[in-house]
Amino acid sequence: MSRYYTEDHEWVEVDGDTGTVGISDYAQGQLGDIVFVEVPDEGREVTKGDEAAVVESVKAASDVYSPVTGTVIEGNAALADTPELVNEDPEGDGWFFKLTLSDPSEVEKLMDEPAYREFVSKL
Repeated sequence: MSRYYTEDHEWVEVDGDTGTVGISDYAQGQLGDIVFVEVPDEGREVTKGDEAAVVESVKAASDVYSPVTGTVIEGNAALADTPELVNEDPEGDGWFFKLTLSDPSEVEKLMDEPAYREFVSKL
């Protein structure tokens, strides 16, 4: 499995033709305490850069953009009752949705973990 990041602080972990999407630890830290998450419905088609989910914190509401194009196969149902999972484990149990990648080569335009760490260090 490989993980890739966007400049908007989303990540996608790719395993074969399946991607799991969430927001980075940096992003959840900027948002503060998460109080609500809306994930996309199964079967929804998303295009790279499209608004795919919504996250609300005590500070602000923010859109979560899909880092890749594909079809949603699962939303993280646990976030409906426990949105704080995004704060507690943003790059693990706090994932937002899984999708089948339409074009796996799209990840080549994203940052790998070392490049993302360097990007965040300059913010």
